[in-house]
Amino acid sequence: MAEYRVEKAGLDFTIDTKYYNKLDIEGFSHMMKDPSYCYKFYWFEAIVQLIAEGVMETTFDAVINEMICNAWYSVREFYIHLSGMQPDGQVRDGLERAVLRLSELSSLPANASKVEIKSAIKEYDKELKAAKEQLTNMVPYRALAGFFDKAEETADWGSVKRMTAYIERINRDVVLLPYTLGESSKLKKEIYFQPSWVEMIQDNTVSILGWIQYEKVKWLQNNNPEVPGLIYKLAPLDEKMRKLGHVRKLWDGILDLRSINDVFTDNPIDQTKYDVDHFIPWSFVMNDELWNLMPMDSSLNSVKSNRLPDWNIFFIRFAKNQYIMYEMIHEKEGIRKLYEACYRDNLHSIWANQELYRKGNSDVVFYGILEKNMRPVYDSARRQGYDVWDRTLSG
Repeated sequence: MAEYRVEKAGLDFTIDTKYYNKLDIEGFSHMMKDPSYCYKFYWFEAIVQLIAEGVMETTFDAVINEMICNAWYSVREFYIHLSGMQPDGQVRDGLERAVLRLSELSSLPANASKVEIKSAIKEYDKELKAAKEQLTNMVPYRALAGFFDKAEETADWGSVKRMTAYIERINRDVVLLPYTLGESSKLKKEIYFQPSWVEMIQDNTVSILGWIQYEKVKWLQNNNPEVPGLIYKLAPLDEKMRKLGHVRKLWDGILDLRSINDVFTDNPIDQTKYDVDHFIPWSFVMNDELWNLMPMDSSLNSVKSNRLPDWNIFFIRFAKNQYIMYEMIHEKEGIRKLYEACYRDNLHSIWANQELYRKGNSDVVFYGILEKNMRPVYDSARRQGYDVWDRTLSG
């Protein structure tokens, strides 16, 4: 089977030449070129997903509902800014504003399902109308701009009506477009997918969605430079990704030998009723590094959720427990072996291996190394929008 390899903007996959010979694959590769806002990626992604489901005709409204669902998790759970922030502190991206507006109107949790999100969108349709309509202004038209190079006629970007007619003429007389548009206005405007493009997209859905995610991650990382592990923050993750088993065994071994006080209650930890949790939330760091993990009362874990502990109140307690662990690693052979078992899943930070856990640190030196490396991460999470939890003041 003859194939054509597409290598554009990081895209690298093969398309059967039967599509290349009758479709403008070069124009298709430009559909995400030169975005001004992140919602261009979400527009294209939603269209590909709908086509993959066999949809041949839809509306702006339906596509934007898909976009809100796809962006919900990143914005709400991980505080990702889709297109950065304006100098006055306001959100730049219209899709992010739509997600935040829905969050204000509804009681949906950050990990709400797609069914729940769509139900809430329907419930608050009138209140969301303005935010959704703003998303229809340019992207549906500019996403097709890569195909217009073959036309002698220049696009008139100042008029939706004239652009709709222009797209129809390009599709009829110049080059087959992935979609054309109907005559209705704003959110009711129709989108008609072209059968030949539907076939190609359905045949290459996984590769195309991978390309979109690659480009989206590059954009998001550029607009969220302090956020670690961003590639993992685009969709809900399997909790099995967390690797805490060996750290749990390490703290079990320590608790068998001596008492450890809970960071938040300052009471001795009950070995039968504790969890291993992250000081700086896992949803921000996206790793299970030993230097950020602590034993804590199970009843408080869900209450703390993904909030940041008040640094001024709780960091020193956390650091003291870390130092107790550190001392026992170097004093007790059994604890040392449990620590070494953490190498694969929980000991990847160079600074922790070379500085924090090296033998010979005093408590003051140990606390200093820990604070020097943790505080910037903590402050980044705070700037990103993570709330502070003060156990002494609230539940």
